[in-house]
Amino acid sequence: MIKNIVLDMGNVLLDYNPDVSLDRFCSSEEEREVIRRELFDGPEWQMGDRGDILDKDRFDLVKVRVPEKYHEALRNCTEQWDICMNPLEGAREFCEYARNHGYGVYILSNASDAFYRYFPKFMPLSFFDGVFVSSDYHMLKPDEEIYRTFLARYGLAAEECLFIDDRAENVAGARKTGMNTFLFEGDYSAVIRRIENQ
Repeated sequence: MIKNIVLDMGNVLLDYNPDVSLDRFCSSEEEREVIRRELFDGPEWQMGDRGDILDKDRFDLVKVRVPEKYHEALRNCTEQWDICMNPLEGAREFCEYARNHGYGVYILSNASDAFYRYFPKFMPLSFFDGVFVSSDYHMLKPDEEIYRTFLARYGLAAEECLFIDDRAENVAGARKTGMNTFLFEGDYSAVIRRIENQ
């Protein structure tokens, strides 16, 4: 029986979309492509999520691969990438639904230390029964270790948790540990139907 709702953050609660900062700060298609490749798709992004570097260190590491003429846009995208992190439609309401129906509500997210800057604008951390950010533990989804560490950290039984993520590989990793899972495709009413039909 599901007693706990475990939520990914990016593209489940908040809209992670690099195009927002690229559109704002880049003035050419080439500049966009370079910064997307080296910043958002570069190795430093996962390094931040794993806690190997801090968000503030990312610019200096990435700029060596980016032409100097793009450094201003790169710095803006590096320092203000989270302007995209606005709530998805229905996200707040779903969190309140889960809380009001007696479920434990948890966050389990791959995220850098910047999480603590932007996420509380969505909802206070105190709303949740637990907030587990990958960079704090130096591990990443979909490795099974992160799910097992999360469950141990909060004393939860895997079979009593419903893990919700927008990435199939993360859902598969959680399923291997015995958690119930739901691949999120933007529709919270579908999640509610899954919960109510258990």
